[in-house]
Amino acid sequence: MVDKTNSEFAIEVKNLSKEFGKVKAVKNISFNVKSGEIFAFLGPNGAGKTTTIKMLTTLLLPTSGELRINGFNPITQNNEARKSFGIIFQDPSLDDELTAYENLDFHAVLYKVPKKIAKERISYLLKFVGLEERKNDFVKTFSGGMKRRLEIARGLIHHPKILFLDEPTLGLDPQTRNSMWKYLKELNKKEGMTVFVTTHYMEEAAKVADTIAIIDNGKIIQKGTVDELKKITKTDSLEEAFLKLTGNKIRDESVSAAEQMRAHGRGWRRH
Repeated sequence: MVDKTNSEFAIEVKNLSKEFGKVKAVKNISFNVKSGEIFAFLGPNGAGKTTTIKMLTTLLLPTSGELRINGFNPITQNNEARKSFGIIFQDPSLDDELTAYENLDFHAVLYKVPKKIAKERISYLLKFVGLEERKNDFVKTFSGGMKRRLEIARGLIHHPKILFLDEPTLGLDPQTRNSMWKYLKELNKKEGMTVFVTTHYMEEAAKVADTIAIIDNGKIIQKGTVDELKKITKTDSLEEAFLKLTGNKIRDESVSAAEQMRAHGRGWRRH
């Protein structure tokens, strides 16, 4: 059974599985994420990354297994769990018809952040992500990179202990991707925040993550630091290690986890 009192870990997962009809998207995976570390799920589209992150963030009910998020069970204590993390999904979720400031202020209201604290926090975060001078501009005028930075700020408005990011740099140019990781690493260092990220970009995982879990076909193949993964596989790079462990290069699957979900209807969704 997952240990409720172990504060060493921000995330604890034991024997977690998710099925959509006959499709087994996640297959009996177990792992822990230490408090304050940057943890990366590395794998191709369709590997089970998004399905796992949705279970961790209360958006999907597991078929079986146990979870703890900051000590909370996201199935039976979903409100407490949600208050303790922030999340940034692949698809943009900002309101284009509101200003940058209004987007953050609305999120603060949702999380019941006191007005005075919210004002100070919004000012700090806009400055931190380099959008202070654009705070009164409508989001529909922002570039993709600016929107992603604003989403990061929004996800941090309530001082979460964990920040979840699902393919956060998908579709961004290399310069914007590098800038975003710079912000996140600084946040991780300044606030001791645990960062859980899914990605299929090999170089990103190697550059930013303290620990990497390689996942493919719904299973965790191996977990460790870049050096540990290279040592285990007797290779010279993360790409070579991935190839040796999975037998595949990072690839785009014809059927992603999201497409599998849509194909099996909406009966799995939490309302």
